[in-house]
Amino acid sequence: MTDAHGAPRDGARIAATADVDDRAAIRPGTRVWHLAQVREHASVGRNCVIGRGAYVGPGVRLGDNVKLQNYALVYEPAELADGVFVGPAAVLTNDEYPRSVTPEGRLKSGDDWTAVGVVVGEGAAIGARAVCVAPVSVGRWALIAAGAVVTNDVPDFALMVGVPARRIGWVGRAGQPLVAKDDGRWICPRTGAEYREDEGRLIELTPAGQPARA
Repeated sequence: MTDAHGAPRDGARIAATADVDDRAAIRPGTRVWHLAQVREHASVGRNCVIGRGAYVGPGVRLGDNVKLQNYALVYEPAELADGVFVGPAAVLTNDEYPRSVTPEGRLKSGDDWTAVGVVVGEGAAIGARAVCVAPVSVGRWALIAAGAVVTNDVPDFALMVGVPARRIGWVGRAGQPLVAKDDGRWICPRTGAEYREDEGRLIELTPAGQPARA
């Protein structure tokens, strides 16, 4: 039975006004809110939240615990790992050279271009109204500031701001900017977790000071 709060589907909860294709895979615990659209052959993991008016394109793959906030647009063939956050009205594009028509002036169809996707690593967050211009990869636990435009690959734990986006620091798993120490370490002010910068990369350390496994 369908109600205003959504109908169950394989353990997921889908609002009556959402448009979820029967060929999409929606796993248990996921909630799809009003006016959201999930296209054919999309794969949505467990315990995800697809916000009001959000769009998930054909064949897009979302891991577990992913949050797409209201009106986020995720175009195929994007891949989002577990724990990714996409803020309100953020866009993950898929057309490297966008045009409505061919050089001859004919309206383009799907056969006239090749979709390229954005790949987002585990735990990364993309702020409100940010744009990731495909093809780019956003590293694990990176943070893209609101309104930023990402045009190049982003390393793990990077804090990116601006148009085009540039790295201004590092963040930890808690999302807060890390504090630099004189010995080359970086410390999370919230959790106390330690990191080390090495040739433009940030390496997460164990409590014993050794690199942690990815």
